[in-house]
Amino acid sequence: MKKHLLIIAPYPINEAPSQRFRFEHFLKFIEDEGLTYDFRPFLSTNTWKILYQSGFSVQKSFGIISAYFSRLWLLFSIQKYDAVLIHREATPLGPPLIEFVIARIWKKRIIYDFDDAIWLNDPNGESPVFKWLKWRSKIKRICSWSWKVTTGNDYLAAYAREYCRQVEILPTVVDTTAHRPSPANASNELTIGWTGSHSTLHYLKPLLSVLKDLESDYEFTFLVIANKDPQLSLKHYRFIPWSKTSEVTDLQQIDIGVMPLEDNLWSQGKCGFKLIQYLSLGIPAVASPVGVNTEIVLHEQTGLLAKTQEEWKQALIRLIESPQLRKSYGMAGRKLIENRFSVESQKETFMRLFQE
Repeated sequence: MKKHLLIIAPYPINEAPSQRFRFEHFLKFIEDEGLTYDFRPFLSTNTWKILYQSGFSVQKSFGIISAYFSRLWLLFSIQKYDAVLIHREATPLGPPLIEFVIARIWKKRIIYDFDDAIWLNDPNGESPVFKWLKWRSKIKRICSWSWKVTTGNDYLAAYAREYCRQVEILPTVVDTTAHRPSPANASNELTIGWTGSHSTLHYLKPLLSVLKDLESDYEFTFLVIANKDPQLSLKHYRFIPWSKTSEVTDLQQIDIGVMPLEDNLWSQGKCGFKLIQYLSLGIPAVASPVGVNTEIVLHEQTGLLAKTQEEWKQALIRLIESPQLRKSYGMAGRKLIENRFSVESQKETFMRLFQE
């Protein structure tokens, strides 16, 4: 008899990068392993579409209140599932009531997945009320109630192991059959690029002065792909709104990818997804030597690591001036992704989660 899995996630399926590249890629393999699943997001598709748009206050409030009631209603059907996969948290605010009922009342096995240091306060600023509502202490509770925990890197895994005995490192992955290097670009225009969400745009600020210095000696376009335009004051700046349908072709326009980070505990929890995307497309990268970045950007092999502004400047100059170096690093980066950060390379790790 097939086992039945419940998946609890924050966002609708096939919409949010954190879910798509953490576990949704693997769902196509589940039925081959004698499993079926039901996917239950916190937010409905309609609420998700308007959540980060201005206005729609009534619709947003109704959608979020409805989401909490849906979560409570879900508890009445938990008994039919053999296991429950929870990504990040069952509800974004408040105590871990849903997780407690699943683990302690219904006695169901939880497989808990997270890919950020979500037990910490965001160092970029949160109101005291928001910090209280987030109830970040719930992360250690959920870990302690879980049968297994999966995390995106060693730093997150070390935290989880304080509370759970079975912890697996499951890197964020890409489907390398879809994420492929583009054919040779006939254009002579050089593009340095960054991709991310509105919540990570602040990481670009220290890089701005470096780019302005480079503009005096080199011709290049700086491309940002995000869900919000930071409107950077650069000579040749371009913004592309992030789109799921065009994300690969948009990224393929980049010749050099960048991932600056602040060196703090929050950043240690980052799983390097920007770098994984760049390298999967054969794009060499320059990155801050923080956390998992040093496992993806192997210095002078798949890209360059840079800490100070001068190091950033010199690293970018090296790649700007040498197409051959960009090609060499890009090829090595692609091979690294195929071996360690691809769906195929991590498929068995994911499927083992459901074994006794």
